[in-house]
Amino acid sequence: MQYLDTCKQLSKILGDSVSEETHTWIENKLDLIIKSKSAKELYLSYSLIAGKIDPAKKPRIQGLNQELEEYLIQQNADLLQIARIYLLIRVLESDKAYFSTKVANLIQVADTRELETFLKFLILLPNAGYYKQVGVEALRTNIEIIFDAIALNNPYPSIYFNDQQWNQMYLKAAFMRRNLGQIVDVEKRANVDLARIISDYAHERWAASRDIDPMFWRPVTGFLEGVLLQDMDHLFKSKDKIENLAAALCCYYSQQQEAIKLLDKYPHLREKVANKAVIWENLKNKL
Repeated sequence: MQYLDTCKQLSKILGDSVSEETHTWIENKLDLIIKSKSAKELYLSYSLIAGKIDPAKKPRIQGLNQELEEYLIQQNADLLQIARIYLLIRVLESDKAYFSTKVANLIQVADTRELETFLKFLILLPNAGYYKQVGVEALRTNIEIIFDAIALNNPYPSIYFNDQQWNQMYLKAAFMRRNLGQIVDVEKRANVDLARIISDYAHERWAASRDIDPMFWRPVTGFLEGVLLQDMDHLFKSKDKIENLAAALCCYYSQQQEAIKLLDKYPHLREKVANKAVIWENLKNKL
């Protein structure tokens, strides 16, 4: 997911949003870093830029590539984040071979907010795949803003994580009670191992009389047989109306005969799904 002229467009945002003096300082620092190939100057500038930009000031995000503009708005990008990711993109575009390891070293010593910025906008880097391990390591944290930065509203995991890493992220998001509706490409990355893991986890929760986010079931749609089909029956019989609807969504889109037959026992739910009155995106609003 590379955007056309990302550097140019981020520079435009900064030019429109910060003082001319600050914008000139950023550009001069970048010229110095690129010409001297100085890791020291890169690290120093990445730190000092925080003193030049007020993150509370709203960036002027307009007149850009529509996809980039929507992504920045969705991520609630502030001026400091935009400046920092712009700095990284510029140096990497100037000499990917030299600066890739330097950027990796910089992230190793980043504070929480700096790491959050890197993860949220990692997809914008010209060599985003090089930093996959940083994204995977972020899955181990219990710090919500770090985990959310890589897991929520972020296309990076869908593009670069393997099934094991993706499944780890999905299960951890459920365990941390994050908003599963904000995970990108859930259907696309669904896999049989994840469906089994979801069922096993659900049985553990049920045995302990604990609830489960109904959104958790979304990836099992294509794998409804055996135990998972029994799980749908359990959801249909639940007193929780949202769980009933989650089961209906799974069965309706499964295209498996036994799942469709099960759904046919609940025509009022089938009708809601068929008419798109209920979709995964609005499931939790259907109380």
